Amino acid sequence: MLVNPSLPAKTVPEFIAYAKANPGKVNMASAGVGSGTHLAGELFKKMAGVDLVHVPYRGNGPAMTDLMGGQAQVMFPPIAGPIAFIRSGALRALGVTTSTRSEALPDVPPISESLPGYEASGFYGLGAPRKTPTEIVETLDSEIHAALADSKFKARLADLGDVSTPMTPSEFSKFIAVETDKWATIVKFAGLKPQE
Repeated sequence: MLVNPSLPAKTVPEFIAYAKANPGKVNMASAGVGSGTHLAGELFKKMAGVDLVHVPYRGNGPAMTDLMGGQAQVMFPPIAGPIAFIRSGALRALGVTTSTRSEALPDVPPISESLPGYEASGFYGLGAPRKTPTEIVETLDSEIHAALADSKFKARLADLGDVSTPMTPSEFSKFIAVETDKWATIVKFAGLKPQE
């Protein structure tokens, strides 16, 4: 959760108080309608009970530019892109959207410390066609786990603010089902409709 440094809020509770005192006057930048940055912000709006104005951009780059320029006041991007701006002070991180602190920003608390239950993490996974033979799935799973255990790979991920969370194919299937239900609720809350 990034804010422009000119915003008086220095913590998540201060931001919530500021947003409640200024309903409809705080611009929330995103990488576009339905993007991860948009949905993370909508989840925050729902859970915090604040009225933020969603301003969709054509990608994270233009959104970050306007956040730094003060045209937007808050954004919920992945850590990797803006980490240099956070470290330089060009942007202020109020919280991370993950349920735990990030090794890349150890002094920035999770939003969930102030807003219990808040969590909005992007993830990458590998899928295979439904009828892929079990031995191929097991081989892929084994090789992927070996790659994720590599110390150089783990260090690079940590430097970017990411972390690997290896799962079995069964665990990943359950995870996707839970995430699908969670974000379907937020899509409905935001009033988003499918594009035709």
